[in-house]
Parts: sequence; C-alpha cells; structure tokens
Amino acid sequence: MGKEIERKYLLVGDEWKSLGEGTLYRQGYLNSQKERVVRARTMGEKAALTIKGITVGATRLEFEYDIPFSDCESLLELCEQPLIEKTRYKIEFGGLVWEIDEFHGVNDGLVVAECELESEDQQIDKPSWVGEEVTGDPRYYNSNLIANPYKTW
Repeated sequence: MGKEIERKYLLVGDEWKSLGEGTLYRQGYLNSQKERVVRARTMGEKAALTIKGITVGATRLEFEYDIPFSDCESLLELCEQPLIEKTRYKIEFGGLVWEIDEFHGVNDGLVVAECELESEDQQIDKPSWVGEEVTGDPRYYNSNLIANPYKTW
C-alpha cells in the first residue's frame, strides 16, 4: 500500500528559478472527488496514472503506475476540463527534494512548493524562498484548481 506524506507552501520571491531546470507537466482528472482522485499525467516524455485517497492531515493513500504516453494523451481527452498545466522544478535542500510547481493557463501566477516526508511530524529546514504553509487549504489541491482556477480567486 502506498502512502504520501506531503507539505505544501507558497513561495517568496523567485530566487528558486536559478536553482534548476523545469519539466512541463500536463494532467487531468478522471475523478476529482476528495474521497478518491484519479489522475492521468504527462511529465516531459513520461506518463502515469495515479489514484489518491482522501487527505487526513498531510497523509493520504497514493498509487502511481507508469502507462504508455499515447494512452495518457487519450485519457487526457476524457478528463475534466481544464487540464492542469505547470512546469515542475526539483530542487534539493536540507536533505529533501522540493518540488516547485509554476502553473500556467487558468492557474497562471500560482507557484507552490511541496516536499514529501517520512512522517507528519518530521522536522524540516525550509529554504529562504519558502513562505506560508498551505498544506491543509483545499484551494491549493491540483484537483480543485479545475473547478476553481487561481485566476478567479
């Protein structure tokens, strides 16, 4: 059984942009209900199908499977619209990999950083460009950015 423990933050400034190169992600949701999210995603030239359970604190069940890229492109056509488009940067800091998502399209202007943890109470060193924590705020869930895009806030 897969488990994801993740914390999410807003960013301060743009110093992080000089620390790594990004990869374009396109993702859609076949189901975006909070109890069970089913996502198809392309990541550069790779593709995956992901199933996630309900979030409790900073933890939820997560299962991810590689799928053929062409299958994913077909699944994205079946997904709820609009698709989520973003550039993801992976930056190592303090023994963790920080994933920074810079959103495009209807969510342009939104930039968040996430880090995956071993436990919910794990102590972390935050980089200077990490600001307010938004882990428990459902507005920042990718699956909610479909019905309530950042540009409408």
